[in-house]
Amino acid sequence: MTIATGAPPTRNTPAAVASGFLMGGVIGASPAALVVGAVIENAPLFVLGIVLPAVYGLLFFLAGAPRRAREAAVAPRTALALVESREAVGGEATSDVAVRFELTVAPDDVPVYRAAFTQHVNVVDLADYRPGGVVVAQYPPDRPWRVRIVKRPTPEWEERAAGARVDSAPGPALVSETPEGSAVGIVRLLALLLAAGGVVLLFRADLFDQNASAPPPSAAGPPVSSSSSSSTTVVSSASGTVTLGPNQSFLDQGELRGAVTSLLKGADTRAVLTVVVRERLLSIVYAPTGAQASTFDPDSLPYDRFPALVREARTSLGAGSPHTWQITVERLTGSLTVRVGVTGAEGGASLEADARGKVVRRTPAH
Repeated sequence: MTIATGAPPTRNTPAAVASGFLMGGVIGASPAALVVGAVIENAPLFVLGIVLPAVYGLLFFLAGAPRRAREAAVAPRTALALVESREAVGGEATSDVAVRFELTVAPDDVPVYRAAFTQHVNVVDLADYRPGGVVVAQYPPDRPWRVRIVKRPTPEWEERAAGARVDSAPGPALVSETPEGSAVGIVRLLALLLAAGGVVLLFRADLFDQNASAPPPSAAGPPVSSSSSSSTTVVSSASGTVTLGPNQSFLDQGELRGAVTSLLKGADTRAVLTVVVRERLLSIVYAPTGAQASTFDPDSLPYDRFPALVREARTSLGAGSPHTWQITVERLTGSLTVRVGVTGAEGGASLEADARGKVVRRTPAH
């Protein structure tokens, strides 16, 4: 087996480009369908915005099942490795810490090579992985970059590691199989914009008719619209939106909380189904009267954590730049979920946080 060090060539195959286009279309169409469906009170369109990501996720999972089965059938190889460096990158509040390792791996039958990866390690065991120490590692022979430190090696390998000496391997470290090229990220971003714009264009007549035929302000549940030099607010019985002017962002201190408060003043209820936030666009879907859906009070959201969550998603998940970001808050699964998605030149990535703004799941760029 030949192992080439350094960053693998970027992947711009037709299948990767098609997959990126499909993902971008889903990311763009889903929130657009949610917002437009709520504004024009089109229940099928609103439901489509919820169901579309779930269907895509299921199809993506099923399509990757044969590949995962083939990879699982390959027995991993064991080798000694030299710890070149380590750096804690997350999870300090728990007993397990996410540690970024760089190792020189020394297999018995192929040349040594470097690999970089992240692995969770118990804080008690961190002392066993000091830079310069020799550890036992495993990796799939067809995917040498997927190195993992064996926390409890067999007595034979433990004895080998205790008396072994491994020299550092030159060159950059293997970090992934074949990262997506810039073409895939551009196609994904283009698909996102086309899908979101397509949904709005398809239902533009209903949107304009909705505004043109609005009842007077004295009627019950009217859409109320206001604008200024810096923002525009639109409130109806089903939803509310706030659009900021140029050079403004909902990540600015107090901007998002104030906008949400202004939308709640024009609503008959404080319970909502979803909150979607982009750089200069806020959308809230109110819960219908008497609905049994899972709702939440927007006043309870961890607004102070939102800028940090977006910053982490931008910088630590490998999406690259330029990028777009979106925060989606909902309780469709029973518990409040704050999902931050970013899309950049290297693909789409996301993280999820709980009701207190604590990150519970990270999905790096594909």
